[in-house]
Amino acid sequence: MQWEVVIGLETHAQLSTRSKIFSGASTAFGAEPNTQACPVDLALPGALPVMNRGAVERAIQFGLAVNAKIAPLSVFARKNYFYPDLPKGYQISQFEKPVVIGGKVSFVLEKDGKPEICSVQLTRAHLEEDAGKSLHEDYRGMSGIDLNRAGTPLLEIVTEPDMRSAAEAVVYARALHALVMWLGICDGNMQEGSFRCDANVSVRPVGQVEYGTRCEIKNLNSFRFLEDAINIEVRRQIELIEDGGRVVQATRLYDPDKKETREMRTKEDAQDYRYFPDPDLPPLVISPEWIERVKATMPELPDAMRERFMRDYALSEYDAAVLTQSKAMADYFETVVTKTGKEQAKQSANWLMGDVSSTLNRESVEIDAAPVSAAQLAVLLMRIADGTISNKIAKEVFGAMWEAKSDDINSADVIIESKGLKQISDTGELEKIIDEVLAANEKSVEEFRSGKEKAFNALVGQVMKATKGKGNPAQVNELLRKKLS
Repeated sequence: MQWEVVIGLETHAQLSTRSKIFSGASTAFGAEPNTQACPVDLALPGALPVMNRGAVERAIQFGLAVNAKIAPLSVFARKNYFYPDLPKGYQISQFEKPVVIGGKVSFVLEKDGKPEICSVQLTRAHLEEDAGKSLHEDYRGMSGIDLNRAGTPLLEIVTEPDMRSAAEAVVYARALHALVMWLGICDGNMQEGSFRCDANVSVRPVGQVEYGTRCEIKNLNSFRFLEDAINIEVRRQIELIEDGGRVVQATRLYDPDKKETREMRTKEDAQDYRYFPDPDLPPLVISPEWIERVKATMPELPDAMRERFMRDYALSEYDAAVLTQSKAMADYFETVVTKTGKEQAKQSANWLMGDVSSTLNRESVEIDAAPVSAAQLAVLLMRIADGTISNKIAKEVFGAMWEAKSDDINSADVIIESKGLKQISDTGELEKIIDEVLAANEKSVEEFRSGKEKAFNALVGQVMKATKGKGNPAQVNELLRKKLS
């Protein structure tokens, strides 16, 4: 039987406020346990929550960025469940009336070997508080509770079940991660828990309309774990069904050491949480004027920047989409083009999407930490444009620049000079080399003159070999054809 995978993600993005969502306690990471929990976070009698305006404005920013509807009125609710790190016995969240409704996130996805611009529809994004953290290290055989995280502001971003593979889910998650960092509403630090995903996974026979029974894999804090966990859960569900069993709706945990998902608890439905409006918090009212004020403070959004790149730099939609997948990449590209000129925009884009990106991936380095700065790359590309080196030699120079990790803006020039990589553009010198190649390859000359164009390419290759790759390719082609004719 052929199976179709159905995936939806719930992502918790910790908002970049300095204080918590309903209290003035600090959200700074790394403090000693229970030193950043105030009476409101501890749910002491008489302590009342007060809404953090900055958290609301970050939610508005996100809604505007994904072209969602910002609810003019949203309501906070109590989500009731009992766990040691939840001091109130309930979590303040939003249920029926979230602050952000709908929207979509776009990204570039490889399909059948070809890049395609895709999007995932969002159901909603709502504000809520985080719980504390259970610590299971050496506490004399006991667990400890750290309530520093309790009350930390979260924006939970929920997708429709639009994704059909773990790879697609990861590309979406990366795009969302880049977007919240682009906006500055979340620092995106997955190791510290600032950005973590829950994956809802089910399978169904190809052609079936109804969804299968889903399981939710909680708290995946790396893109690799997200992909591995989904693939392992898909395999588990398919094998279970094919062996005559049935999938039970449950919350599961991914164990990266054992490469398995295991059940934490059977999955609750909304009624199990006994949601009801929080009587201590009034409805959240967001006026059109407030939305406009927030919009005025926002950076240029990826969609707008993509359109501008296509308009100002004559880039294709695909190129513009790739270059605006992160703000760091977009800023790097614009710095290069500012120095090389708009006429070099396509070459700059090709280098960023080619040699630069492949090296970043191989070295597991983000572009804002690349040892070759945008200004240094611009100098290298200008040396290709002015004929100092060929594109092939430029790749060698780029590799040397990466290894050198020099701060010198002219590091490309230094390497070209020290390695003697300047392109041979002297007509007399090239003609002499070409004459020698023609004399040594009479068979190829005859083949070309009899109409075999491939023989010309072979002769070009021999000339470039004789110049050790330093011959100016345009001049070599021109002079060679002139002599052959």
